[in-house]
Amino acid sequence: MTFTPPSFPTFLVGKIHTEFTGKVFIYWLGTEPFLYIAEPELVKKMSTHVMAKCWGKPNVFKDDRYPMFGTGLVMAEGHHWVRHRHLIAPAFSPLNLKSVASRMVDCANEMIMRWSTQINNSAAAAAGGNGVIIDVEKEIIETSGEIIAKTCFGGTQDEDAKQVLQKLRALQTALFKSTRYVGVPFGRFFNVKKTLEANKLGAEIDRLLFSVIRARKESKNDDGIDLLGLLMNGGGGGGGGGVGNDVLTEREVVDECKTFFFGGHETTALAITWTLMLLALHPHWQIQLRHEIFQLLPHHNNNPFLHINLLSRLKKMQWVMNEALRLYPPAPNVQRQAREDIQIEGLMVPKGTNMWIDVVAMHHDKELWGEDANEFKPERFMEDVNGGCKHKMGYLPFGFGGRMCVGRNLTFMEYKIVLTLVLSKFSFKLSTSYHHSPSIMLSLRPSHGLPLVVQPL
Repeated sequence: MTFTPPSFPTFLVGKIHTEFTGKVFIYWLGTEPFLYIAEPELVKKMSTHVMAKCWGKPNVFKDDRYPMFGTGLVMAEGHHWVRHRHLIAPAFSPLNLKSVASRMVDCANEMIMRWSTQINNSAAAAAGGNGVIIDVEKEIIETSGEIIAKTCFGGTQDEDAKQVLQKLRALQTALFKSTRYVGVPFGRFFNVKKTLEANKLGAEIDRLLFSVIRARKESKNDDGIDLLGLLMNGGGGGGGGGVGNDVLTEREVVDECKTFFFGGHETTALAITWTLMLLALHPHWQIQLRHEIFQLLPHHNNNPFLHINLLSRLKKMQWVMNEALRLYPPAPNVQRQAREDIQIEGLMVPKGTNMWIDVVAMHHDKELWGEDANEFKPERFMEDVNGGCKHKMGYLPFGFGGRMCVGRNLTFMEYKIVLTLVLSKFSFKLSTSYHHSPSIMLSLRPSHGLPLVVQPL
């Protein structure tokens, strides 16, 4: 079974079905061939038999997304990726994560105070006890951004961090909310205004981060316990980070900060957002989680005491998180590109072929999950970390293999802290103004926000 990219440009979209009917086929973006994969067995074979050096990130996406990620960990490959991963991973060790937990609690409590003030200032809510409508997606995105800012900069350059986040969001819109011509020769010239805007925003973000890094270098009060300090000091300050005196250059630190700022706050915020939407639709699960929180965590004046070592007690919350990530994975697909010819049993993937692994499709596949694949059923994860999926590679909320998300433990911690605090104070119902329209804008997000009726307990 083989397929060969044509030797001439084509703008026609074609499909060649293989033995995995409808789950593996070829399509085209301009002159770029893509192998679409929604078959976990093929993903398994490729991840098992293909050497890491044999595939990387599609060049067409690396060029397209350079202003946002540069050559950071998301886009790095080969020796460059190995070195960066080795230097960065210790920054997400349990010891370093403990040091930022209190900052997450502070940011979440500030959001809760804003919501309480809105409710108290609403005469109708106060009179009827009905709460107020809040765009929870916007609020969670903002709070998660504040958490990332404090986690990355330690709260010493809040204004710079806010500007970086604002410009990254504007850059995301410029890159993904307009007509794009990925794979079309000279496609960037078809929408020059957006291309120039994206490049301009990317350069502005770089300047901001360079200034922050240089100011940090000149500071005599750097304790190195935030991400920026850890990256500048070689990854972990004795926690197994750099090799010898190996540290990241300023340019590399900037690219990793951009990657962390975007990926770190966007992924977690959307996981929490989709969870609150699902809990609003299934209030009995709100009750179960609230009961678990008050039963298993110590409290003072009706406020849960949060410690990183106690979060593992929240088993039902973990089930809910796993199910939310299954139904609405913030990273809806994984992309690869063959760096050389890849031969797997009867399939030959020629050098240069892009691969589009559809995570959303696999997470909703009834052959893998059963007839209730589209239903919210957290209990499916009660006794199985894969939720009863018939194939271990059918559940990929954080990617797979060596390139699995390095910051996933930070996501777990932030998710549980924020959800614990908001569920301890409020209940949620879906507003009649909500329009369900998930869309892919690099990540999977609600197109029209998430208006919820937020009621105090």
